Amino acid sequence: MLRLHGGSREYHLRRRYGVGEKEFQELLAEQGGVCAICGGADPQHLDHDHRTGWVRGILCFNCNGGLGQSHEAGQGDHVPERNHVAAGFDPSGRLPDVFTNAGTSSFTTFLSRVAPEMLPGRRPLPPGMAADLAPHATTIVAIAAAEGVVMAGDRRATMGNLIAQRDIEKVHPADAYSLVGIAGTAGIGIELMRLFQVELEHYEKIEGAMLSLDGKANRLASMIRGNLGAAMQGLAVVPLFAGFDLAAADPARAGRIFSFDVTGGPYEETGYDAIGSGSLFAKSALKKRFRAGLSVDDATRLAVEALYDAADDDTATGGPDLTRRIYPVVMTATAEGTRRLTDAETATIAEGVVAGRMENPGG
Repeated sequence: MLRLHGGSREYHLRRRYGVGEKEFQELLAEQGGVCAICGGADPQHLDHDHRTGWVRGILCFNCNGGLGQSHEAGQGDHVPERNHVAAGFDPSGRLPDVFTNAGTSSFTTFLSRVAPEMLPGRRPLPPGMAADLAPHATTIVAIAAAEGVVMAGDRRATMGNLIAQRDIEKVHPADAYSLVGIAGTAGIGIELMRLFQVELEHYEKIEGAMLSLDGKANRLASMIRGNLGAAMQGLAVVPLFAGFDLAAADPARAGRIFSFDVTGGPYEETGYDAIGSGSLFAKSALKKRFRAGLSVDDATRLAVEALYDAADDDTATGGPDLTRRIYPVVMTATAEGTRRLTDAETATIAEGVVAGRMENPGG
């Protein structure tokens, strides 16, 4: 016997409702294994909108029959409110107009209209300082190289005088050609970084083109400005942004670095920069060793050395942990795109730096 789409039930579900047995079981699991209306056990009937085909839930025999009768009586598909994936939407299954109308290319602006409470800076906070309530991320360094830019971050997050996390990741790709590192309140910083990634992807999908590197820096500045209220209560986030400028006239100067203040002011840096509690010591190390035209490999080694020097003098910065095999996160942005060094590559560099300092502690 010929089995269509894995069996007669699979074929029936796909032909009539556009879903398969796998999707049926996932929806049933979301409902807790019970009828979406009465909560009865072992529901087996898919409820869908007859006009749009939108699958709204899985019902028991009685509830499904009752809805069919109400439809025949002219009540249409205006069914009772129930807890399933379509709850909160128009009974027709259509998305609200705000999702389908032509809108802004800024996802942050869109979110401020549709769900402003989801933006990091829009959430109400109790009065008083809150700086000691959350872990803080620390040191990030960025170095311009001949082929692009290198960014590296240590792995420690602190909470007062305690180590809150030993392996936090503070450096991430913002998009295909840019990087962002966070210092400050770790939770808000990670959320802001993810929102920034969506912001850039949303712009590219809406406009059909990638933002310029300056445009990306300005978008990030606007998002930081939106967190000013929380920053004034001690929950500040100060990122470091860097990337490969595809529009650069001179490819050797395509690696660019931007820093920001807590109010969102963007500043382009020359050659290198560092943020976080260990930035003073990291920049002191970079100032001595940086030279224009470094290769990406040399800049990578220099970034790890700068983080080592920062950890040597700043308790909130974590140095290479050879025992636990926790090493800095190192990423590059070049004409080929962004790339994160593998753990093995970073370990080799970090172990070489530590071995060198065993012979010459002062560097």
